[in-house]
Amino acid sequence: MLAYAHPLFAPGEWAELTRPGTPLHWVVINVHRGPGVRPDPLFLDAAARLREAGVRLLGLLDAARGGRRAGELLPEAGRYLEWYRVDGYYLDRAPLDGHALEEYRRTVARLRALTGRAHIVSGHGAYPDPGYLEAADQLVTFEGPWSRYRWAQPAAWTENHPPERFCHLVHGVPRAHMETALRLARWQGAATVHLTDRTGADPWEGLPGYWAQQVRSVRDGPPPCTG
Repeated sequence: MLAYAHPLFAPGEWAELTRPGTPLHWVVINVHRGPGVRPDPLFLDAAARLREAGVRLLGLLDAARGGRRAGELLPEAGRYLEWYRVDGYYLDRAPLDGHALEEYRRTVARLRALTGRAHIVSGHGAYPDPGYLEAADQLVTFEGPWSRYRWAQPAAWTENHPPERFCHLVHGVPRAHMETALRLARWQGAATVHLTDRTGADPWEGLPGYWAQQVRSVRDGPPPCTG
């Protein structure tokens, strides 16, 4: 789950994430494309409530397709850890090609060292070089609109790995197609999926209009689970 809405403007939505029985693999907090320059009291409170609910909390770091290296990312990661006590990191805009793989592995290793065993989700948004599976716990191999997802095909190499290693993020999914999208994610081998009917510049700024329905569908049926 990408939780990009500020708690000041969406307190009810943040409360929904702590509701018992909500099938969440993790929640990403994004204060200001990173942790910001000082602790945000409302995000501090939201993070504390998620921890109390037993939800894994990840801090967003912008990898800029490999353009930002460890020297830039580690200070931000440290602030997330100190202020919000995150369990790991979501590396947004992770690189796709193999040329950046070795540097990316080194960066992830240093991020893990901050906590001893940080959970790393690599936000590629498309199928990357398969070598990235060695660096991260989970790869986001699709992020985009329903109009493209409904015709998407899984990369052949993913068949050799369990669904728990993959995540799909799909926006602009109409309510009438939500169940179909969940079945597609299952068929494509993604155990974590977040769907929303929202569109626009940042469709992850709030929960989908059918959030309660999506939670019931995932909780009461077979996997995949909502991330």
